[in-house]
Order: sequence, then C-alpha cells, then structure tokens
Amino acid sequence: MTVRRDTGGSGDPADPEEVADLFRAIGRMVKAAREGAGMSQRELGIAVGYSEEQISSVERGRRTPQPEFLVAVDELLGCGGLLALLGEDVERAKARRRVRHPEWFRHYAELERDAVELCYFANQAVPGLFQTENYARAVFTSRQPLFDEEMIEQRVTARLARQDLLAKWPPPTVSAIVQESVLRQSFAGRAVQQEQLERLAQVSRLRHVEVQVMPMVSEDHAGMGGPFTLLEIKGRPRMAYLEVQHISRLIADPEDVRVLAAKYGSIRGQALTTRDSLRLIEKMLGD
Repeated sequence: MTVRRDTGGSGDPADPEEVADLFRAIGRMVKAAREGAGMSQRELGIAVGYSEEQISSVERGRRTPQPEFLVAVDELLGCGGLLALLGEDVERAKARRRVRHPEWFRHYAELERDAVELCYFANQAVPGLFQTENYARAVFTSRQPLFDEEMIEQRVTARLARQDLLAKWPPPTVSAIVQESVLRQSFAGRAVQQEQLERLAQVSRLRHVEVQVMPMVSEDHAGMGGPFTLLEIKGRPRMAYLEVQHISRLIADPEDVRVLAAKYGSIRGQALTTRDSLRLIEKMLGD
C-alpha cells in the first residue's frame, strides 16, 4: 500500500463560486432572521439543537446549512417558508461541491463519506469529525512546517464540511474512543477546550454516535501503538486508516485490518462506558 505524504499543496480547484455564494447568502438570511427575532446565536442553537459555534459557522457560510436545520429555523423564526424552500438548492449544491482536502487525504475522505460504520481511536487530538471550528483552526495553525493563512482556512473549511455526514440520513454508525489526556489538555486555551468539550458532549448524545473515554488511571491499554480508524462501506470489506506526522496509509489487507479491529475491541472494553464517559466530560465542563 502506497504511503502518501502531505506536501501542503492546494489540491483541486476551489468549490464552484456559486455554491460558496449560496451558502454565504443563506448564512446572512439566517443571521438576519435571528437578529430580527432578538435571539443570540446561543439561544438559536439551543432551540434547534446546534451549538453556538455551529450557528456562527452557518451564518458565515463555512458550514453547509442542512435542509432540516433550515426548516427548523424557518418554523421557529416565522420566515414564511423562505428558508425551508432553500433546502433543495442546498442538496443540489452539496452534490456538486468539491472540498479542498489535501491530495493524500482525498481518497480516505471519499471512503469516509460513503461509510456505514466508522470507528475512531484518538490519543493525540479530538477526531476531526467532532472538532469545533476553533479547535480545528488551532490544529492547523500549530502545524509544522507552518501553513499560511489561506491554507489554514481551506483546511478548516474542508474539515467542517466532513462533519455533514453526521447529519445525513441514514447516518453512519459512529464509535469513538478518546484518550482522557486529550480532553484535559488546554489546547489553544481554556475557552477553546471548554467549547470542544461541549461539542463532544453534544455529539455523544446523538443516537448513532457512541463516545468513550480511555481513562488515564487505566492499567491496561491495547492502543499504545497509536491512533487509527476503522471504516466499513456497504458491500465492501472493512478497511483501516492510519495517519501520523503528516503521513497517511489506507489499509485493505484483511489480516492487518483484523488485527486493528481486535485491538479496537480491546480498547473499547478497557475504556469507560458511554454513560460514564459522558458523566466525565460533563464533570470536566463543570470543573
């Protein structure tokens, strides 16, 4: 299997400008409706099941405005069906939108989008699928060699776009085990850490998502070899994905995948249950 390296290139040309313009225009409409109703981003987020950071991302055109979200906002703010009608335009735009993933990551991103099951073990950073905009920006800003500002924004936008798969129907089954030390580290500052913990608590309450924390006090740990991802696409054998120090590898060999799947099962058994993990995250938020 070929090892791919991140050269920092820009990859494919940018998304069609009309798609970006559409998302920005919808974002401005959402913002105008929200402000007209005298609501803050946080208040609107609570009402429709989004975080304040997600509402901000939609209003700035960074995050795809999901049709269900537009319907909910339309009904809540009394937009007379105007926002709801834009859902079809969004679906068409999503079908032709091209995200600027780096070349070495593009194949995996396509597979991830089609997966019916995804399993993440993360001991370095919160999985990209769950990252807030500010956390993701901090990840790319701290990267060495340094990215320029344009590249950072491209990567942040692409990472947020990946998260659309959590809202599609039917959604994939998602399981994630995150090292406790990752959650306790004040990466990019306390405010970013708190926002990220809130996001993690939010996604862990989704019916199709299970989040477990590997506690630092555990004396057993089957994942000392590093982070990895398992993904399964309907009608195809299970695959695995490894990424470390800007080097990525997609694994299709059945025996190699079997070994990683067995490791994941062991790690899952050693981690806190989903309920206890959520309690720990909530306690960390309280602290």
